[in-house]
Amino acid sequence: MEWNAETLQFLSQCFLHTLSPNPEPRRRAESSLSEAADRPNYGLAVLRLVAEPSVDGQIRQSAAVNFKNHLRVRWSTEVSREPNAVTLISIPESEKEQIKTLIVPLMLSATPRIQSQLSEALSLIGKHDFPKKWPSLLPELVSSLRTASQSSDYATINGILGTANSIFKKFRYQYKTNDLLLDLKYCLDNFAAPLLEIFLKTAALIDSVVNSGGPAVAATLRPLIESQRLCCRIFYSLNFQELPEFFEDHMKEWMGEFKKYLTMRYPALEEGSGDGLAVVDELRAAVCENISLYIEKNEEEFQEYLNDFALAVWSLLTTVSASSSRDRLTITAIKFLTTVSTSVHHTLFAADNVISQICQGIVIPNVRLRDEDEELFEMNYVEFVRRDMEGSDLDTRRRIACELLKGIATNYKERVTAIVSVQIQNMLGSFATNPAVNWKDKDCAIYLVVSLATKKAGGNSVSTDLVNVESFFGSVIVPELKSQDVNGFPMLKAGALKFFTMFRNQISKPIAIALVPDVVRFLGSESNVVHSYAANCIEKLLLVKEEGGMARYTSSDISPFLPVLIGNLFNALKFPDSEENQYIMKCIMRVLGVADITREVAGPCILELTNVLAEVCKNPKNPVFNHYLFEAVAVLVRRACEKDASLISAFEGSLFPSLQTILVNDVTEFFPYAFQLLAQLVELNRPPIPPSYMQIFELLLSPDSWRKTANVPALVRLLQAFLQKAPHELNREGRLSQVLGIFERLISSHTTDEQGFYVLNTVIENLGYEVIAPYVSHIWATLFGRLQKNRTVKFVKSFLIFMSLFLVKHGSTNLVDSINAVQPNIFLVILEQFWIPNLKLITGAIELKLTSVASTRLLCESPALLDPTSVKQWGKLLDSIITLLSRPEQDRVEVEPEVLDIGETMVYAATYVPLQNAGRKEEDPLKEIKDPKEFLVASLANLSAHSPGRYPQIINENLDQANQTALLQLCGTYKLPIV
Repeated sequence: MEWNAETLQFLSQCFLHTLSPNPEPRRRAESSLSEAADRPNYGLAVLRLVAEPSVDGQIRQSAAVNFKNHLRVRWSTEVSREPNAVTLISIPESEKEQIKTLIVPLMLSATPRIQSQLSEALSLIGKHDFPKKWPSLLPELVSSLRTASQSSDYATINGILGTANSIFKKFRYQYKTNDLLLDLKYCLDNFAAPLLEIFLKTAALIDSVVNSGGPAVAATLRPLIESQRLCCRIFYSLNFQELPEFFEDHMKEWMGEFKKYLTMRYPALEEGSGDGLAVVDELRAAVCENISLYIEKNEEEFQEYLNDFALAVWSLLTTVSASSSRDRLTITAIKFLTTVSTSVHHTLFAADNVISQICQGIVIPNVRLRDEDEELFEMNYVEFVRRDMEGSDLDTRRRIACELLKGIATNYKERVTAIVSVQIQNMLGSFATNPAVNWKDKDCAIYLVVSLATKKAGGNSVSTDLVNVESFFGSVIVPELKSQDVNGFPMLKAGALKFFTMFRNQISKPIAIALVPDVVRFLGSESNVVHSYAANCIEKLLLVKEEGGMARYTSSDISPFLPVLIGNLFNALKFPDSEENQYIMKCIMRVLGVADITREVAGPCILELTNVLAEVCKNPKNPVFNHYLFEAVAVLVRRACEKDASLISAFEGSLFPSLQTILVNDVTEFFPYAFQLLAQLVELNRPPIPPSYMQIFELLLSPDSWRKTANVPALVRLLQAFLQKAPHELNREGRLSQVLGIFERLISSHTTDEQGFYVLNTVIENLGYEVIAPYVSHIWATLFGRLQKNRTVKFVKSFLIFMSLFLVKHGSTNLVDSINAVQPNIFLVILEQFWIPNLKLITGAIELKLTSVASTRLLCESPALLDPTSVKQWGKLLDSIITLLSRPEQDRVEVEPEVLDIGETMVYAATYVPLQNAGRKEEDPLKEIKDPKEFLVASLANLSAHSPGRYPQIINENLDQANQTALLQLCGTYKLPIV
């Protein structure tokens, strides 16, 4: 794409139309830009448009966003190994060099909004190219910084610092490697001194502006304070991996200014209108993060400054208001004190009254409910529950204040317990004097007990020394649960339900069961939080296990109130904003998994669930809710049909319309779930399979059904169900060829090859050899082709399991002869190169048994192995079998961590998530063999009895010493000699 007047006009018009409120011109413009993006120099042309002063500012802003997004997906593209995958055309190297030449000066001269986009674009380039492929960037930034500093041009200075902050962030998050440390050294050598220089210059300017006074102080201070914040963030990045020598040498200058920003006030900014206070607080929060980093990583060097900083932070916290705008400062400051409390310098908290003052001056004020908390509770229950119940509230004032107490208790547990216990009793006393007015005191007391509880190792049980749990539960919690007004004081009710849930293991069964009907009542509360907490409480109670592992609560415990419980749960889904409440649906799933599912229970439940399913099919938007919905359907079908097999037709009548809606209306998000439910229904049927299913079978065999990778595991699951229940159908109308075509497609990709083996294994397991014989050579040729081109450890293990299953189902002779039919004598090559060296990698009880028994049969029954010319292979195979059977998994398998490729943005799309309640039962193909070790020894003893004296020598020559010893021990255990 050449840069000329026509290009300028074309791009300007396109970007103008992308801003149109009318969808048609907007779509046309987006399509034109997408097409143009494949042409060389497109990114360069867009960047030049951004730089063109004659073009309207909104068009340039739109172009800057497009430029950034263009770089995000095309600066570095990887060629996908998947079939049919679309690979975007990468930006040519010559164009990249021109972009890198232009972007820095353009960014520095741009308006703030465009500068922000170009700074992000520059960071994207830096992520891939800096510093090795872009050595000129840092010198250019440093030179520009010094030039801007001379004229005190803080718009430019902050643009440069913002860019540096972005490209240095990688030092915070990447693992420490030699390459990373070399990059860090390069950045320190070039940027540490200029950073300190601009930091100290700006500090002096701030002091000068503050001292001079005048009407424009706030406007002058704002960019200076922002500059110091950016310097602090760069300080954090450059110091994250380890303490650099330059920063250690200049620690006094840095720490002196840091302390000043925590203790100084800037009334012109903080007390003025606008967000001046937030600007200063952001700087203070950045300072707190820096000193937290130093106390964590550079404790010894930081020691002389610690007392002053601890006092400064403490003083700051006692003056910070409860306003939500100051949350970040409060949280980072408390985190610093928490880090100090768990360090070797915890003696700062040992003085008299320090812990008491911290509790009264910092902890309690930050734990108490604020107006903002009440508003969140009422207006955004999902976010409130996420923070409060799911433990993701570490960055809230309430949680971090409790973390400070936990930190101090690490070394002063008795004092913390005594002080907090008194505070709790005082608050409960205050509540008792006037419950209607002082209810927040009781809420604060409950929150402290729950948040300061400690989890016991190896379980869900928690404990606390603050109160006697049974006594506190009886006197404080039970009155709230017994309250007949389910809508009164909802935050207190939520706290009581949370306490019951948290301490469910300690509350005896008789007391808990007596209270469950009260919890069921709270499912009818109008508060979304309260009925969510009630559902969560019931769901978690049903998971409680006794010491022996038995469930504490069974179907007989909940049967007296089961109709009311199920009715209230489904009614709760009708409350505004709870139509897709995941806590309620999870509770429904759990109740159906425990309750006695009679016909009377199953009928109304499937009706309610299919009604919900019909609604969510219109617009799937909550993947967690939807998953529990399908799990609830699956568990209902499974447990009801286990009790009464005649219900299957009723379930089919209820579910088929919903499943048909999903498939016909292309609700792709639900395809994996629909296929799994269909598989479950197929498996629950007794042959012959009803004709209605055979239409689905035909759809299943169509290649189009397999195009979406997300559907593959569920389709395989459904195909396996058909192959098991109706194997005779494969002999008709070329269906076996179609199934093997599916196998061939799946096996070609490393992401679906395991699923391909599942299909193949099911075919081998369910069809006679006479049926599959015409196809066997083609199957082997396909597998050998993949072995040659692109084999992985996972593939080889699956290949070995398949050969083992083939052998135990159709005999060693058919295995060896069919493989050798592809290429003469290739079987022994396969045995030496793949079977023997990889047998030790097999994991899983059924897989281990299958492969060891198959290997033993090969060893003791196959003429190919018993031939005198195969002595070495025989010995090495036995050595591998002994390794598999005698050594623990961790000693023979090297764990290869799976690296997930997670995109930068996640959207709701079709993703396979297995339904636990519709899972396929794993069948043992060798039920008649109980112990593979005994089978090995018995087979060897039988073999050696027919050829006395032949095998001891082979064993001595081919088994390593540890395996020889292990074999002798096995022979002794089963009292079967090898002669």
